[in-house]
Amino acid sequence: MSSKEAVRRIGLQFDDNTLAPQLFGEHGIHLSMIEDAYNVDIASKGNELMLSGTKDNLKKAQRALDSLWERLTRDLEVGVPEVEAALRLGQKDLDPEARKLAMDAFKKPQINVQKGTKTKQVTARTPNQAVYLDAMEKNDVVFGLGPAGTGKTFLAVAQAVKMLQEGKVDRLIMCRPAVEAGERLGFLPGDMREKIDPYLRPIYDSLNDLMPPEQVVNRLASGQIEIAPLAFMRGRTLANAFIILDEAQNTTAIQMKMVLTRLGENSKMVINGDPSQIDLPRGQISGLNDAEDALNNVESIAFVRFDDNDVVRHNTVARIIKAYDKRDKNKRNRGGNEE
Repeated sequence: MSSKEAVRRIGLQFDDNTLAPQLFGEHGIHLSMIEDAYNVDIASKGNELMLSGTKDNLKKAQRALDSLWERLTRDLEVGVPEVEAALRLGQKDLDPEARKLAMDAFKKPQINVQKGTKTKQVTARTPNQAVYLDAMEKNDVVFGLGPAGTGKTFLAVAQAVKMLQEGKVDRLIMCRPAVEAGERLGFLPGDMREKIDPYLRPIYDSLNDLMPPEQVVNRLASGQIEIAPLAFMRGRTLANAFIILDEAQNTTAIQMKMVLTRLGENSKMVINGDPSQIDLPRGQISGLNDAEDALNNVESIAFVRFDDNDVVRHNTVARIIKAYDKRDKNKRNRGGNEE
């Protein structure tokens, strides 16, 4: 802490003795995380906290604690991932409107889905996730662009399950191009379903996290949920449906146009991909990049861009992405394309 900045102290009291331990974390781990992130000191006594630090850091720490406390009072989970999310919201340089949208999204569930007898509540954990959830509510077509681990697929599937359970759509159609990264489908054992299932596993995982597994099986059998390779979309009109195209960076421009023009009445479409992970043959234009160039200013179509600050997997994943980005940037600056 800089000696030039005056150290201030503030006291905070939380009026529910049963929730305060959840806010503080086991052995005070949540408080330690806030101390480290904002360079403040926090002392706890019962349900009271005494914070000391600079004015700006105290403001950030109090904002994080307030947002976590509000989650707890709304019966929302608060653990290490949620504390990390609150810290991201506080540290990122946001304009006031974006910060308000992100904080509101973090403190209350945007998506409620029924998983058996329980309600699973889904909230945004980063500013761009809040923008993404808002875009899916307001637009017919949403593109989510960015690295793995940013929650693009999970949030899209959550929104789709919510709309299916509320009767706003009749079907969920989820697809991705079966582009091989060093392995050809023909060499894999089994029929077509068994060949493509590994490519669609992230979608299955998201569905099983949001719905009872037996319900997923039943809805797949009835056709309410359809998971298929992109090629199976050709020639169809998809009405009253929520369509998700995953790994869209591996579509060709022709494939992307094909799937976009399948959109029928009372349908929504979410298209996700990572422009830095294209597995198409060298020299072939990605349909994701082509669509961004062609559709960037079209009404009812939104583009939401994620970056390494939105990674909500293990912290090391964010550091890995940053390291690769830095390495690739240095290569470009040197004018080299070495592998």
